[in-house]
Amino acid sequence: MTQNSMSFFESVLAFFDKAAKYTEHPKGLLDQIKYCNSIYQFKFPLRYDDGSIEIIQAFRVEHSHHKLPVKGGIRYSMLVNEDEVKALAALMTYKCAIVDVPFGGAKGGVKVQPHKYSEQQLERITRRYTSELAKKCFIGPGVDVPAPDYGTGAREMAWIADTYSALNPGQLDASACVTGKPIAQGGVHGRTEATGHGVFYGLVRVTSYEEDMKKLGLSAGIEGKKVVVQGLGNVGYYAAKYLQESGAVLVALAEYDGAIYSPTGLDIDKVQQHRQETGGIRNFPGATNFAKNTDALEYECDILVPAALESQITKENAPRIKAKIVGEGANGPVTAEAEEILLQKGIMVVPDAYLNAGGVTVSYFEWLKNLSHVRFGRMSKRYEEASHSRLIEAVEKVTGRSLSPEERHEVVHGADEIDLVNSGLEETMYEAYDTVRETKLSSACPDLRTAALVSAIDKIAISYMQLGIFP
Repeated sequence: MTQNSMSFFESVLAFFDKAAKYTEHPKGLLDQIKYCNSIYQFKFPLRYDDGSIEIIQAFRVEHSHHKLPVKGGIRYSMLVNEDEVKALAALMTYKCAIVDVPFGGAKGGVKVQPHKYSEQQLERITRRYTSELAKKCFIGPGVDVPAPDYGTGAREMAWIADTYSALNPGQLDASACVTGKPIAQGGVHGRTEATGHGVFYGLVRVTSYEEDMKKLGLSAGIEGKKVVVQGLGNVGYYAAKYLQESGAVLVALAEYDGAIYSPTGLDIDKVQQHRQETGGIRNFPGATNFAKNTDALEYECDILVPAALESQITKENAPRIKAKIVGEGANGPVTAEAEEILLQKGIMVVPDAYLNAGGVTVSYFEWLKNLSHVRFGRMSKRYEEASHSRLIEAVEKVTGRSLSPEERHEVVHGADEIDLVNSGLEETMYEAYDTVRETKLSSACPDLRTAALVSAIDKIAISYMQLGIFP
């Protein structure tokens, strides 16, 4: 962070204040929505085999209790600090409201560099972190439900679920204390790719409005769009993969280990294979290396997807951004100061609070699955297939034409869990964007982020008023 620049949380507060001006709620209610309700910072020891001890610093922030449980991921990173966790928790509150997921916002973080620890040490860290949360009632199916984030995944979530279950014997819904678990431990199909898939669905909807695209000098639809993706974790990789499969051209890719470009396009899976074989994406056959990783952000394209960490586009490099659309795959990749510059340049910024909500949407589906104790599609799939078969047989009898086995399978196939999850995610992202866009038009908001936050603030305000806390 450069001198005199905003911190991550200050940037989120600035976005909130900008949106609050387009609402009519009293200051007290806006302050209740704006600031974090609970901040839990703690430390615990990690003992090494040689007897030495390291003190681990950790956080859990619950931003808003207007709905319970609160929801938000846990990240393992040396960059974790109170400011970052507060900012991420606030974004989770707005994100859940924007896509109508019935959670308040929260976030957690442990200040460690995961690759420096053995699997056994990471397990001890995760289980101790969980037990510390449990002591203060900062975890539970109806209280606070964590999920994976940067540096964590299904393995850590399984450890959390097991630790919570051990501390709460006999609790029927214990597995719903955390989402992003392995399938065998109560996870849901589609959760791994959910955030990136949601980014894809969001950009499909954004580019579907011909009149909006015409203002940017673009045609409607994803096909043929030149795309740059920064960050090839779950979010960036799956966003790139689905965009490419829909006809977009990946002209540049960036990771912490390097950045490459090719005007004719890059194959995301071949790049990933090259990275596994060589340890980095640089020197990919047919591509050119950027001198600096951050140069990829400034490469000419139609859609730029920063899907790494926060504060990647700042007031320093914003003037050099050449994209027509910036789709925030990561949390907070564009600072408040940078966004003003991008908007002045006529660039459309699709905000993180909407665009990367796919993760919490599918986490919601996993939470519902855990509470109901029934796999999605289990009770309906065979019935659907039998019903479809009878319909096909009737059509074949009338027309005299029989479908091939492949055609029959395509038509008769009943919905599996992954089909239902993807359908629900697509519907959520489409409906949410339509609401944000309508808010922008009806409230005369200057940009999509402001419109998204106005929509979120209004929904949260209604919840507080229904609780009788505010008149």
